[in-house]
Amino acid sequence: MPTLAERRRTAPAVVRWTAYVGIAIVFAIACAFLSHWQLAKNADRSEQLAIISHNYDATPVALEQLLPAGQTLKPTDQWRPVSMTGHYLADSRILARNRVHSGTAAYEILVPFQLADGRVFLIDRGWEPPGNTQSLPDRIPAPPAGTVTVVARLQPSEAVPPNGPDAPNGQVPSINLPLVAQKTGQTDLDTGAYATMVSEHPAPATAPQAMESPSDDPGPYLSYGVQWILFAIMAFAFLWYVIRFERRVRREEAEDAAAVAALAETDADAAAELAAEASDRRSKRVLFPKKTDRDMSEEDDLLDDLTRKR
Repeated sequence: MPTLAERRRTAPAVVRWTAYVGIAIVFAIACAFLSHWQLAKNADRSEQLAIISHNYDATPVALEQLLPAGQTLKPTDQWRPVSMTGHYLADSRILARNRVHSGTAAYEILVPFQLADGRVFLIDRGWEPPGNTQSLPDRIPAPPAGTVTVVARLQPSEAVPPNGPDAPNGQVPSINLPLVAQKTGQTDLDTGAYATMVSEHPAPATAPQAMESPSDDPGPYLSYGVQWILFAIMAFAFLWYVIRFERRVRREEAEDAAAVAALAETDADAAAELAAEASDRRSKRVLFPKKTDRDMSEEDDLLDDLTRKR
């Protein structure tokens, strides 16, 4: 039975090259899709960073001016600071669990806030690390009583986690505003957005830990997208190398065959010897030649010499 190498040599060149081209095209198409996916993620991240840069330190405006009651937050208004005056509904406080802060799964303290016009808006007052029991923080600072002016940054409602809305009593697995309204019993809670606290006036005696600034890391998406493009180019470069190798092998084999045929007319023994040499050379013509024991021995000797010189 012929070996794989022999079948490859005897197969028509057009069949092999068509297979090579087909494989390269399929690989390049896959790389193109993966590159587009990464570049799309980079575009989304760049848009997020532009929104943060434009909105994060903007001058606060009245909540009603930016987000009238009953409306949903526009993506371009995320992180915009707003001001509102009213009082906290402290009895409806609830905790958002598994929020990552300082490298740990912390709790964020959510308290509904009732404005003077009766509108109820959710304020994320900050976060606290898990306590000794892990099921609750060791402390949950109370909001200031009475009339309070709050400055906070707008955020969209979050999705319910894939594993469902279940959480211990007094907690939610995500800041999904309809779920918060259900859990707190605040059926009038505005579900168009919530806000993360910047400041309160008057300030409480003890406040939760402040929310960190959002990351300005653009992520690896651009470099990944470029890498996939380079991989596609490398596929065709490798294809060119394989075809060039195949053509060189065919040319050398034809030259060997012609030389053997010419010599056979005058010296059969010499022709047989030349044919054996040609066969030996053919067996050694591979795309990626393996290192021989002699090559590896020479490398070891060179490394030993370098080590001794140190």
